[in-house]
Amino acid sequence: MPNIEQFLSPKEEAEIVEAIRIAEGTTSGEIRVHIEQQCDTDVYEHALEVFHFLKMDNTMLRNGVLIYVAVNNKSFVIFGDQGINNIVGADFWNSTRDKIAAQFKSGNFKQGLIEGIKEAGKALSQHFPWDEDDKNELDNTISKG
Repeated sequence: MPNIEQFLSPKEEAEIVEAIRIAEGTTSGEIRVHIEQQCDTDVYEHALEVFHFLKMDNTMLRNGVLIYVAVNNKSFVIFGDQGINNIVGADFWNSTRDKIAAQFKSGNFKQGLIEGIKEAGKALSQHFPWDEDDKNELDNTISKG
């Protein structure tokens, strides 16, 4: 696996940030991507820790979605806060996971992340539509650990 600096090029990172901006343009929800080289504990539990560290559980409607990637582990987790989880159910996250995984298996990491962002954005916009009082509660940049 590539190291964290080689996982995505700067151009690819910019395209992912733009996909987040576009997805969030139709919803009050928040989407973040976090990439780490290695996860030495349970990947899901660590993604939950990252979710809290990034303050994604502090959104007004509890509608944040994190896509966490552990490069060396060849693992990723999609974690939605309770506001979105209570509405969409596990099948939605499983189908989104499968779309990301299909791209990752082909080495298309940027496209996998963008497809996950688009799917999360669609669900968020359906259940948490944007209105004129909405503000961007969280940074759209890719965080790295």
